[in-house]
Amino acid sequence: MKTLSKPPFRADVVGSYLRPDYLIEARAKFARGEISHEALTETENQAITDLVHKQKAAGLKVITDGEFRRSWWHLDFMWGLNGVEKASLKEGYKFQGIESRPETARLSGKISGENHPFIEHFRFLMQFADDQVVPRITIPAPAQFFKELYRPENKTITEAIYPNQADLLSDIAKAYQTFIAQIYAIGCRNLQLDDCTWGMMVDSRYNNAGVADQKNNCGCDCADNNTVISQSVDDLAEMFVQLNNTVMLNAAEDLILTTHVCRGNYRSTWAASGGYAPIASYLFGREHVSAYYLEFDTERAGDFSPLAAVSGEKQVVLGLISSKVSELEDKQAVIERIKEASQYLPLDRLCLSTQCGFASTEEGNELTEAQQWAKIALVTEVAKEVWGSV
Repeated sequence: MKTLSKPPFRADVVGSYLRPDYLIEARAKFARGEISHEALTETENQAITDLVHKQKAAGLKVITDGEFRRSWWHLDFMWGLNGVEKASLKEGYKFQGIESRPETARLSGKISGENHPFIEHFRFLMQFADDQVVPRITIPAPAQFFKELYRPENKTITEAIYPNQADLLSDIAKAYQTFIAQIYAIGCRNLQLDDCTWGMMVDSRYNNAGVADQKNNCGCDCADNNTVISQSVDDLAEMFVQLNNTVMLNAAEDLILTTHVCRGNYRSTWAASGGYAPIASYLFGREHVSAYYLEFDTERAGDFSPLAAVSGEKQVVLGLISSKVSELEDKQAVIERIKEASQYLPLDRLCLSTQCGFASTEEGNELTEAQQWAKIALVTEVAKEVWGSV
């Protein structure tokens, strides 16, 4: 089995890590006005430096900043775009048995992507690059941003600023293209688009928009078919694959673009259920990425058969090890699942990771740092046994 020289690697990661206590404390002090932004940045720098050393010691070939400068996996990026502001809502995102903080990204004007703060964030990570590791940045996919702007509480403002939806799609694409060009210019060669839109569309409770327009009155845990964006899952999937592909059109050939799909990850809870089959032809067949990081740790993600729709020579990183639970998976059981997946995609095109990051938001999942690193150690151990390398 060949050893991979560029991402995705046989043993890979999605991106976010549990924040150390001293970073959590510093962020809380900053929020209360007790320390300056410069002091917070110094603490973030130290935490990221420590994290990179741990990633390298774990034998990983890709490093991230753990998303340590963010509160959310997605909203912080959106807030960094021109024409977007941070806003509060009456309700947060709904997860199984829990609700998130009620924050959102809302339009304040026309969108553009110049001078995004993530550029400097990645510049700090670049100093740790060497011939053994590749620095990676993760950002929400364009489709994810579009969907945030169509949350019921944001829809009216979005449509007031962009009466023509085609203009909105065009400006989102241009903003992302600007960001990609600028981050490439400082050395980024691996960018991951995190995209829960696909993981939500497969669940009938969220239907076509991924966010139900209104609750029904049946008393069950489901949602009406009335949606915010589209009455057709196929029409919505077509819109999203075109938007994501437009963003990637002019990217440099040596920039490795990948995407991650899951069904929600907040404090070890989840939001959606359903296999990939309804969206496989769009996501796996047509999206112009080189690899997919896919949630497969529970039956909520369905079976592996949709992988047959993965086109060309694109790779799939199987998220078979849970970042949500503290219990360590059985190594042999993970290996058997990899063999099962290889019935639909050749083993040489498969890799392994956790199903999501360990802290999609700064609250983090319900496990310890020691358990986090044990999970990563299992990923590398299985990779060596199955493929002969990480």
